[in-house]
Formats: sequence, structure tokens, C-alpha cells
Amino acid sequence: MVLHISPADFSNADLVSFLSAHLDEMAPTAPAESRHALDVDALRAPGVRLWVAHDDGVLVGTVALASAGPGHEELKSMRADPVRRGAGIGRALLQFAVSDARKRGIRRLSLETGSMDFFAPARSLYRAAGFVECAPFGAYKPDPNSVFMTLEVETHTR
Repeated sequence: MVLHISPADFSNADLVSFLSAHLDEMAPTAPAESRHALDVDALRAPGVRLWVAHDDGVLVGTVALASAGPGHEELKSMRADPVRRGAGIGRALLQFAVSDARKRGIRRLSLETGSMDFFAPARSLYRAAGFVECAPFGAYKPDPNSVFMTLEVETHTR
């Protein structure tokens, strides 16, 4: 597998379908008020950067960074094609996003993910990359369906 990661092209119908499938996949995992995945319109908003990963021309993953304040961004829309999970797509996308943030001088990356077993592989991936659990950030509130994690980018050396 050779991944090509590039900025998203929102005119691409495959991307819109991939992002819609992400929302559909999240729907049964928690009540609506506990699901924080962004839809296509929110991903187009100013302050959001979305990238796509392709393998041999096939869309296999997405990752986004959204502004969460000065020097702080939130990891969003992290998704690998369900058929290809475990192949390193998520790891490559996460490394790409952290590298991009570091190059732009972002000091902190944070994320919200689910607390359910479905999200255990994601939480493991984030921990392996140096993320640690933290209190809710931004507009988030404590929620038993959510796990909040953060990474101090400047001190991260992995």
C-alpha cells in the first residue's frame, strides 16, 4: 500500500459519500447529543483543514484539523475505510496531521472520541501517538459517551 495524502476536493462525489458513511457509521454508537462528527458543510468551514488518503486512486481515509483557539486545533473526521482498518491508514493520517500542525506552529492538538468498545482501536492509536486523556475542551461538556484526549505538539518527539 502506498498512500497519497492531499487536501480534500469537496466536489468529489466519492469524498461526499465517504464522509456521509462516516456519519452513518457513528449514528448507532451514541445518542445524537454525544456524536460530534462534522458533516460536509462543517468540514468546508473556515478554520478547518481536511485531507484525504488514496491508495492506487481509491479513497481510503480522511483526517481534519479544526481551529480550537490560538495555537490549539482539534482532530476531526479521522476515518479509515472499514474494509481496510488495521492496515496503517489511520496511523499515517494521524502522523500527517500532527506533522502539519507542528509545521504551522500549533502547540496543542485535542480530540473527542467515543468511550464505547467500538472506539477502543482509535483510543489505542491516539495513545500510541502520545495523546493523553484530558478534561473536555472548547464547548464540550463532560459526557459518559466521550473520551477527550490531547497532545502537546512542541514536546512530542515520536
